[in-house]
Formats: sequence, C-alpha cells, structure tokens
Amino acid sequence: MKLIIREAKIIDSTSPFHNKTVDILIVDGLIKKIGASLPNTENTEEVILKNLHLSQGWFDSSVSLGEPGFEERETILNGLEVAAKSGFTAIALQPNSFPIIDNQSQINFVQNKANGSATELFPIGALTKASEGNDMAELFDMKKAGAIGFGDYSKSQSNANLLKIALQYVHDFDGLVIAFPQDEKIKGNGVVNEGVVSTRLGLKGIPNLAEELQISRNLFLLEYTGGKLHIPTVSTSRSVQLIKEAKAKGLNVSCSVAVHHLVMTDDKLEGFDTRFKVSPPLRTEMDRKALLDGIMDNTIDMITSDHNPIDIEHKKMEFDMAKNGTIGLESAYTALMTVLPLEKVIEKLTSGKTVFGIENLAIREGGIANITLFNPQGKNIFTKSSIRSKSKNSAFLGMEIKGQVYGILNQGKLILA
Repeated sequence: MKLIIREAKIIDSTSPFHNKTVDILIVDGLIKKIGASLPNTENTEEVILKNLHLSQGWFDSSVSLGEPGFEERETILNGLEVAAKSGFTAIALQPNSFPIIDNQSQINFVQNKANGSATELFPIGALTKASEGNDMAELFDMKKAGAIGFGDYSKSQSNANLLKIALQYVHDFDGLVIAFPQDEKIKGNGVVNEGVVSTRLGLKGIPNLAEELQISRNLFLLEYTGGKLHIPTVSTSRSVQLIKEAKAKGLNVSCSVAVHHLVMTDDKLEGFDTRFKVSPPLRTEMDRKALLDGIMDNTIDMITSDHNPIDIEHKKMEFDMAKNGTIGLESAYTALMTVLPLEKVIEKLTSGKTVFGIENLAIREGGIANITLFNPQGKNIFTKSSIRSKSKNSAFLGMEIKGQVYGILNQGKLILA
C-alpha cells in the first residue's frame, strides 16, 4: 500500500507536527514523509477529504460483540468493521459471550477471528470462572495468551476476599483487575437511577450509594494490596471524588466513563424507552456535570462507548424486563463533540491505551501508521442509517451530533466510512 494523505491537520500532542496542516506519505503501513505539498511523481493514490484532521488511532476500553454464542447480536468481523468506520483502531473486547471468555483457548479463539482486520482486538479475560463470582479464572494463562485485563462485565464482585486475592495475584505479572462498581444488595430490583424521575415514573431506583459504596470498598482493598485496578463506567459525582482522592494518595487506579453518561440524564426515561436502560443507569444533571469536570481535570482517564449490542427480542419489551445496554461505537466521537473540546475528546479516546499496556504510536516520520481520520466540524442528526451494527439498540437515535468520522489507517489498511 502506498498513498498520500493531503492537507491534514494533525492533532497529536506527542507529535512534532501537532496542530500543523501537512501532507503524509504512507508506504506499506509506515509513515515515510510528512511535509507541505509533497510531490506525487509515481501516480500514487491520494486521500483528499474536507477539513481533514488526523490523530493517533482511537481505543475503546469496553466493547461487547456477542460472538461466540450471540452472533445474532453481533459478529466479531462485522463489529470490527463498525469500529474501524467509527474511528477506532483498537478495541478491548469484553468477555460476556457464550461461553464466557475465561480461559486461554477462548482468548485464542477471538484473536484468531480478528486476524486480518484493520481494527485490532485486545481481549479482556473474565476475572472469575464463567463470570459467576465464585472461583478465580485462569488469569496468568490468559495474560500469556494476550488478555489485557480481567473483569466480569457489568457484574460486581461481592466476595471482597476474592477481589483482594486477585489484586495480589496479578501484581506478580503486572496484570490489571477491572472491578465493575455496583453493590448488588443495595441495587436490589432497581432498574433506573433513584430520584425524582424514578419516583414520578413508578420505576424502582438504584441509588448512587450502590456505586459509591462498592468503589470505596474496592479502593480500600487496592490500598491494602498495592495492585492495579481499573474502575469502568463511573456515573456519579461522589465516585469521581473518591477516585480523585485515591489518586492523590498514590494508588494505582484508573477509571472510565461511558459516552452516554456524559451527554444524557435520566430525563430521557420519560417515555419508558428501553434504549435508555443502561448499567449503570443514566444519572442526574449534577452527576453529568461532575463527570465532565472529571474529564477536564483528568481524574477520569478515558472515555468508552461501552458498546453493547442487544437483539430486539431482549430490548423491545417492558422496561423492567429489558436487558441493559446501548450500542455506541458509531456515535461515540460525534456525541462527545457536543459536550467537550476537540483536543480533550482526542486525548480521552487515546489515553486508555497507556492504562491497558498498548503502545501509543505518535504521528511522526518513520513511525507505524496507526491513525484516525475525522472532521470536527458540521452538525447532523444521528439516524438509523448511521448504524452499521447488526443490533440497532442505540440511545443516540434522533440526537444532534457534531463532526464526522472518515475512517482509520491501521495494519497497512485504509478503511473509509
């Protein structure tokens, strides 16, 4: 592959060409030359796009696909194509398939399925066998096979001693434990955020305390073990404060927030639309603003789409019975652009690689081309025609969005949306 990308503004604070508009020559997946008005003497293919911007390739730290077992929701190959056309050069795959990804052979299976895709797949192994919370899974074997972290997707660990042992165990091979923050006893039968909206709608509420109490407990365990902990999809203002205090103490803790928690509140539930049923639940405007503040002051390390495809049979049903989850890859960047400045969006879509031990590849001459192409300008409405996923359970339908993703250049392949 040989091509020239024309008049692209580079957004990469680690690159000597940051904020400069340049041409880039790519040869066999490597950046050979960066400069103004590069000559094209060999009739090389050119990429010319309106208001083109480039950054390091984006990484999504929480993506569910379905395969194996739930191919009707999404397959690995189509999911990776969706990710590529949504601007992501890498995703972390959650283990919530059937069977659960809790051993070396399952890690190998999903990696083999992803071979040849432009978007790289990094599997997360289940922390416990079958994600049932009883016995620790084969963590070291999965780490050797390529797992970048260990967690039971959307399931909290009620056994504090098991989590303590896991944090101690992975310390020896620099493993990362992922602990979903929700006290199941306090959550009870709750389905939405506990507050004015849940009371008015007559839906059982999940108090902020369910998340915050679990985070407090897990941070105490982390302080005791000295391990490495990632807290996914925080959703309350107090959660942000607790993590901020833990970082000030020097604890090795990171966290993420889902796009939908940054742009939506529980006011969306007024129509009992199950597209807005997610876990953790959509919270209040006060919480949303606190999450945005946590992004701006870097308490929150990364933003995830928390992409979770659910088939129509499990989503279009009465609210209490519907499964949690929304797809989010296709809308992640354009939704974020409505609430955050461009450079912060790019920072939080790339910084997660450092936490998960994935190399950040700066846009520089001689470097590997791992690049996302996008336009930060222009407004549009997110519609069903924007969805490439097999499942259509998007909470973002009908939302005004900003900007446009053109695609990615990675693994020696150019994928345009």
